[in-house]
Amino acid sequence: MRTGLPSLTSVTIRTLLTAATLILAVAAPAPSQEIARPIFPEQRRIEVRPPTAMPRAYLPRVAPPPTVSAPRVEPQRWNLSLDDAIRTALANSEVVRVLAGSTAASSGRTLYDPAVSNTQIDQARGRFDPRLDVQNHFNRTHLPGAEFDAGAPSGVRIDGDRTLDYNVSAGVAKTGTTGGTAGVTAYANPAHTGTNALPLNPRTRSSLELSFTQPLLRGGGRGANLAPIELARIDTERSFYQLKDSVGELVRGTIDAYWQLVAARTEAWARWQQVEQGKEALRRTEARQAVGLADDLDAAEHRSVLANFEAGRITAATNLLQREAALRNILGLPPSGPAEIVPVSPPTTERRQIDWNDLVGLAETYRPDLIELKLVVEAGEQRLLTARNNTLPQVDAVAAYRFNSLEGRTPDRSPLSTGPGEFTGWQLGVTLSVPLGTRQDRAVLRQEELLLMRDRANLQEGLHQAVHTLATTYRSQAQFYEQYEAFKRARGAARTLLEGQAGKRRAEGTPYVNYRLALSDWGNAASAESRALTQYNTELATLQQQTGTILEAHGIQFVEERYGSIGPLGRPAANRCYPMGRRPTANADRYKTTNEPAEKVFGVGEPLPLSGQRTPRGGNAPPSTGAPGFLPRGPGPIPPPLPGL
Repeated sequence: MRTGLPSLTSVTIRTLLTAATLILAVAAPAPSQEIARPIFPEQRRIEVRPPTAMPRAYLPRVAPPPTVSAPRVEPQRWNLSLDDAIRTALANSEVVRVLAGSTAASSGRTLYDPAVSNTQIDQARGRFDPRLDVQNHFNRTHLPGAEFDAGAPSGVRIDGDRTLDYNVSAGVAKTGTTGGTAGVTAYANPAHTGTNALPLNPRTRSSLELSFTQPLLRGGGRGANLAPIELARIDTERSFYQLKDSVGELVRGTIDAYWQLVAARTEAWARWQQVEQGKEALRRTEARQAVGLADDLDAAEHRSVLANFEAGRITAATNLLQREAALRNILGLPPSGPAEIVPVSPPTTERRQIDWNDLVGLAETYRPDLIELKLVVEAGEQRLLTARNNTLPQVDAVAAYRFNSLEGRTPDRSPLSTGPGEFTGWQLGVTLSVPLGTRQDRAVLRQEELLLMRDRANLQEGLHQAVHTLATTYRSQAQFYEQYEAFKRARGAARTLLEGQAGKRRAEGTPYVNYRLALSDWGNAASAESRALTQYNTELATLQQQTGTILEAHGIQFVEERYGSIGPLGRPAANRCYPMGRRPTANADRYKTTNEPAEKVFGVGEPLPLSGQRTPRGGNAPPSTGAPGFLPRGPGPIPPPLPGL
């Protein structure tokens, strides 16, 4: 008899309870010790690390940006062409930026987005990979049992047979594109029991099973099973066209920022000239006052006008610094540098003939946001296919064939086993499983049907809005060119009037107000002329962007960058390369080349000659020197550029 067993069990249970109590008592609430805790306590307070405990991320160290109060001291000149500006922006576009007013901001798109989406294709394909399942278990079983024993004092004793066995199974299963699953499984179970009452001991049971299960309704068919892969492909295409749209906006924004800098430099030059002419007029008045030909009122009027011209010059100078900073931002450059950016690609002064029907046709085919809406509709059709399949009953055809065998040793220790294929079994049948009513699946189907209707409506609305957007830009480019020609005539007339008023004033002493108005008109016309022409050039690029051909028109393509990563069965990274990013290539030269600042296209110069005093190089005066130019030159892109663009 085993009289010590109950007391041993009680001691063991008490020991385990004591150990568990000690473990719970030792668990401290300090956050730093949470990793070592066997049991986590409740979170009863909000714990936030201070900023000093966060990982460091260092901002770039750059010099203070120039201001109207502290301009660059003897600045260097960086003669930047528009082609080089686009090239620089593309090279620094790991995170794509877009122009936002007087600055640039992140679009939220990166070069890695398509590659990230592309991984979903292999994730969806993984369902059809073969699967290997192996189970390997060693078991020892020794269960107590009560039995009658005449030799025991009470006539009953507790005893049990000890069994040692080993379970091993290995199987390979493969799901096909129709939803059917084929499998092969091998099973073996060697076992040894301490009793001698068995005919075979040890004994080994084994089997080999071939099985195939094919869904007949729900889960069956190539379309329903391949839908997740198609959805992953569509997501990858959507990600690429979203990136393409952002890069196209980056190119358009770079062109816009470049022309705005040209206009700002021209306006700063015009306001600077107004100040110089105002100083010249004040010097003449002070000289006349010294000999008694002018009074204090005349001098006060000149000083008032000069102060207003100075205020206009400061505003124009500030705008120039802001426009240069915006261009630096979208190019991916620091906000300041020793070199002053000098645009050397002049805006085109030619009128481009644009065919409206060509605009609409290109936008319908190549515009990335419309392509994305089409892909959304395709994705909705795939989801609808899956939802419709899920409303069907689960009806599966099941087939299996099994080879069974048994071997072991008889009580006289001689081996005994079954013959090959002697004991077999098979199974053939159909299983049915379906919720009565299929309420949930039918609701999902209706939802997908409505979502598809919504996506198609959004596509039609996108086409509608695209036409209106094109129409607005189409009208704007015509408006800005007509305004450019009108302001160009106005500047010429204002210069003639200014020369006449200056001559009359010197000869006849006419009121200064006439000369001041003529000088103001000349400066306003020169500034408006530059804005109209640069806006016209920006609208040409906007039309390219709105038709989806701006990258092709500039010779920009996407190159797939690759990187090494772990391959099947853990192969080294060097053996497998996968997509990493879709980086845009450098643009082709598309713009004219000059050796002078771009504002020279407006015929910059002094409106009236000053008395022996030339315009010095200052913070607001225009620079010089050259690089490449403006609209398509050379071989035609694919798709061909819009006529006139």
